[in-house]
Amino acid sequence: MTKEELIQKAQEAMRNSYAPYSKYHVGACILCTDGKWFYGANIENASFGATNCAERSAVFAAYSNGYRADTIAALAIVSDGERIAAPCGICRQVLSELLKPDTPIYLSNGKEEATTSIRELLPMSFGMEDVIR
Repeated sequence: MTKEELIQKAQEAMRNSYAPYSKYHVGACILCTDGKWFYGANIENASFGATNCAERSAVFAAYSNGYRADTIAALAIVSDGERIAAPCGICRQVLSELLKPDTPIYLSNGKEEATTSIRELLPMSFGMEDVIR
């Protein structure tokens, strides 16, 4: 699957977004090394702390199906916002543990695109090696 195809899958996932409060729709798609992919969409809740972002939804779906960081090839995140969709702080923390540091992350809003990694998005991250001794 090409970068463009993965971004297209994330755009398809964005159609499943539930964002009645922010009106900010996000879709994500994880591509695994065996070609399988997993959708994610942001799902809001009136209790804002119970909201889940698209990229966490996608990576949790992959993990729920037995995939792990070494079997995740790429992640695409798209939004309908004016700027490209970049992961929030909570998502960066989650992705820092559940993706390899240099897994490609493709960001898009349909007008512009960027390619990054969790290493670039969250330098000097706090992780498992800081907790387990």
